[in-house]
Amino acid sequence: MATDEDNQVVNPWDVSAKDGGKIDYDKLIEKFGCQRLDQSLVNRVERLTSRPAHVFLRRGVFFAHRDLNEILDVYERGEKFYLYTGRGPSSEALHLGHLVPFMFTKYLQDAFKVPLVIQLTDDEKCMWKNLSVEESRRLARENAKDIIACGFDISRTFIFSDFDYVGGAFYQNMVRVAKCVTFNKVVGIFGFTHEDHIGKISFPPVQAVPSFPSSFPHLFAGNDNLRCLIPCAIDQDPYFRMTRDVAPRIGYQKPALIESSFFPALQGETGKMSASDPNSAIYVTDTPKVIKNKVNRYAFSGGQDSIENHRKYGANLEVDIPVKYLSFFLEDDEELEHIKKEYGAGRLLTGEVKKRLIEVLSEIVERHQKARASVTDEMVDAFMAVRPLPYMFS
Repeated sequence: MATDEDNQVVNPWDVSAKDGGKIDYDKLIEKFGCQRLDQSLVNRVERLTSRPAHVFLRRGVFFAHRDLNEILDVYERGEKFYLYTGRGPSSEALHLGHLVPFMFTKYLQDAFKVPLVIQLTDDEKCMWKNLSVEESRRLARENAKDIIACGFDISRTFIFSDFDYVGGAFYQNMVRVAKCVTFNKVVGIFGFTHEDHIGKISFPPVQAVPSFPSSFPHLFAGNDNLRCLIPCAIDQDPYFRMTRDVAPRIGYQKPALIESSFFPALQGETGKMSASDPNSAIYVTDTPKVIKNKVNRYAFSGGQDSIENHRKYGANLEVDIPVKYLSFFLEDDEELEHIKKEYGAGRLLTGEVKKRLIEVLSEIVERHQKARASVTDEMVDAFMAVRPLPYMFS
């Protein structure tokens, strides 16, 4: 858990800064002990994969890492690694912030041609969100359809629900991890209190062990030294700090991480979006009309209070949410720089920038909805089937 004298709190369940301010990512890197992802690593990814870096990588959305250089060393030697990411299924539909790690993970899978495991922590959400076991399992399958709609390669992808998969070698690794982490240690990392039920305190090993290939004998038998790379938002770092501490003690490789900043709420950059406020986010189920209304009404603007002042002083790009959203999702670097330059100088008005954002978001959501509509229950079953992956390392 990250807390400091400025009351910045970042953990898997709570992200907040003092007085609703912005998260200080430099301070977070210092607190967590990860590394800044610099341009030399971006260049190296491009060189090794022979393709342009993903927009999230070249614009610093994924900004921190642990041992990414070692993963690239492995790949450069002609060896393989695997990817691991996940989703806590607590809502019927995903918002665009939920899609960010999956969009990036798909790029990594395509670029490096490596296997991927996706964990659905339906057990976690059952315990944290007070959902029934049955509802948590149902939401896991619904969320799996949105994940599959991102375009993952079924021949290299295994999606699993904790409620369905935990057991056997996976559970053996959970016990190995659990024996290495004291109660005081887990309280220090995650901030658990005496009021938290024991299910919460016992959960961290569940999220830790997909980092170890021996947890998936049907995929990685005989490859117990295979390295793992985890794309995730930086609020998940506490789980994997614990994992990296334990791994050498039980004879396993430390997982590497590549970590993203938080996708801001429409109302402003104050941490993560609130699931309790549907107007704080764009959901993959939103219609073009709803997207237009949300952006026009709720997207916080850095423009001035009058056209005259805006022409004179220009927009404050540091706080402007439409520009931040375009920085995530507008692919064209030249167009983005043009918008920032003209808007910052006052030559573009807020309404014009919002109009462009509405077009970009509507196109992304429409494309996702079409892909999601084609995902059947049989496809979910196929992705979640415990089977060898035929093109895992080809």
